[in-house]
Amino acid sequence: MNRCDRTAAWAALQGHYQAHGRGLDLREAFARDAGRFDAFSLQAPEVFADLSKNLIDTATQHFLLDLARECGLEAQRDAMFAGQPVNTTEGRAVLHTALRAPRGAGPHSDDVHGVLDRMLALAEAVRDTAASGFTDVVNIGIGGSDLGPAMVVPALDAYAHRGLRLHFVSNVDGHDLVPVLRGLDAARTLFIVASKTFTTQETLANAHVARAWFLQNGGTDIARHFVAATTNVTAAAAFGITQTFGFWDWVGGRYSLWSAIGLPIAIAVGADNFRALLAGAHAMDTHFATAPLAQNLPAQLGLLDVWYRNFHGFTSRSVAPYHQGLKRLPAYLQQLEMESNGKRVDADGQALPYGTSPVVWGEPGTNGQHAYFQMLHQGTDVIPVEFILVKRPAHTEAGLHAKLLANGLAQSQALMLGKTAEAALAEKAPTASATLDAATLAAHRTFPGNRPSTTLMLDSLTPRSLGALVALYEHRVFTSAAIWGINAFDQWGVELGKALASQLLPRLDSGDVAGLDASTAGLLQRLRD
Repeated sequence: MNRCDRTAAWAALQGHYQAHGRGLDLREAFARDAGRFDAFSLQAPEVFADLSKNLIDTATQHFLLDLARECGLEAQRDAMFAGQPVNTTEGRAVLHTALRAPRGAGPHSDDVHGVLDRMLALAEAVRDTAASGFTDVVNIGIGGSDLGPAMVVPALDAYAHRGLRLHFVSNVDGHDLVPVLRGLDAARTLFIVASKTFTTQETLANAHVARAWFLQNGGTDIARHFVAATTNVTAAAAFGITQTFGFWDWVGGRYSLWSAIGLPIAIAVGADNFRALLAGAHAMDTHFATAPLAQNLPAQLGLLDVWYRNFHGFTSRSVAPYHQGLKRLPAYLQQLEMESNGKRVDADGQALPYGTSPVVWGEPGTNGQHAYFQMLHQGTDVIPVEFILVKRPAHTEAGLHAKLLANGLAQSQALMLGKTAEAALAEKAPTASATLDAATLAAHRTFPGNRPSTTLMLDSLTPRSLGALVALYEHRVFTSAAIWGINAFDQWGVELGKALASQLLPRLDSGDVAGLDASTAGLLQRLRD
C-alpha cells in the first residue's frame, strides 16, 4: 500500500488542479461537450449515477484512476473480500459482505446462514400476530445497532406488516424511552436488546428500565418478551433473555444491519423481503469486486470524495434524498462515513498532512429546500450535494411524486447554472422593497452557480434497491479510506468520552470535583444545585 500523498498521481493531480481543475466551469463544459452526460454517467446494480454536474473532466478521472492504482485500491479491496485482517488495529477481518452472500458462496457461510435462518424464523413467528399476540416491537440499541434498522424500516414502509408497530430507542435519556413505553401494552410488546457484547452502557441502561416497566405493568414472561442480538449469551441469560442471535467480531457495528442486528427489519418486512435486501447488497458487492475501476461506481464516488476533500478543499457534503422514506439516510451515513474515516493518522500511526472524512449532513427534499438550501445556493462555502431520486413511488396520490422529482431536478440544475446579475436585473421581484435600488437588489438575487452535485437514481425503493444503495455507500467509504491510507474499521474516538462519563457519573451523586478542570467542575456543581 502506497500512501496517496507519496504517489506520482497525487503530484499530477495537484498540477492538474492548479492548471485546470479549480477553474472548471460546468456551464462551459456542457456547452463544449454534448456527450458529457453520457460520458460521466454510470449504471450499477439498482443504482444509476449522473456524475456530469461534478467539477471533473476526463483528465481528472484519468489522474484519479492512476491514484487508485498506485495506492493499491484493488489489492486492498480483494484483501477485504478474502477475509484478511484489514482492520489492523484490532487484528480483525472485515466481512460484512459475507452476511449477504448466498448460501455456500461466502466465508463462514454455514454460521451466517444458520443464524439468518433462526432469526427469520422468529421474525415470521412474530409477524403471525394472531398467534404471537404482539402488536409492538421495541428495538433498544445505539450506534450501528440502531441507525441501520431505524433507517431501513421507514424506508421500506410499503412492505411493512400493517399489524405491527416498530419503535427505536437509542438515547440514554428518559425523553427517548418513556414516551415510547407510555403507549404500549406490556402483554403485547416484544423488546429486542441489540448489543454485541451486552455491555453497551446506553443500551443496557435502557434495557433495564424497559424490563422494570414490563414487570411493573403486569409482564411475567421476560424470556418470551425479550430477545437479544448479542454474542454474550451468559450476560443475556442473567438479564432473563434465553433467545439470542449472535454475530461475529468481523462484523463492525456500522456494517451490522445485515446481521442479527437486522431482526427488527426482518420483523417489519418479512423473511423474503429481508433476503431481497441482502441480495441487493450482494449484487453491489459483486459490482465493486469485479467491475473495472473506470466503470466501478463505488470506486468512482470514493475517488470523487478525495478530489473534493483534498484538492478543492470542500469540507462537507450534503445528502438530499427526494423520498420521505429515506429521511433517516443522512443520519445513517453520518456514522458510516464519519466514524469510519474520521481519522487523523494513517494505518502506520503517522499523522496525516491532509484532510480525511468530510462532514456529512442532510435532510429529505423538499424540506431541505426550505431550510439550508439558501446556503447551498448563495453561501460563501461550496458544498457538493448528493441528490437521490426514486423514479416510481409506492403511493398513488396524483401529482405529488412528479412535483417531488421536478424539485430535485431543478435544485441540481440551479446549483450548476446559477443566475447572473443581468438576469436578476431583468426580473421583477414582487416582494422586494420599493425603495431599494435595482443594482443592490440584483446583487442579492444573483446566484454564482457552478456548484457541484451528484444525482443517484433508483427505479423504485424496494428491499433490493435499498440494499444495493447502502452497500454502494459502504464501498465508497472503503475506497476513500484506501486512498487516504487509513483504517476505516476501528473507532477509538468513541471510547474516551464514554470512559470519562463513567468516572463523572458517581461525582454527580457525591458532588466530588477534586482533580477536575475548572469548567467541568463548575458545570457539575451547577447541575447539582
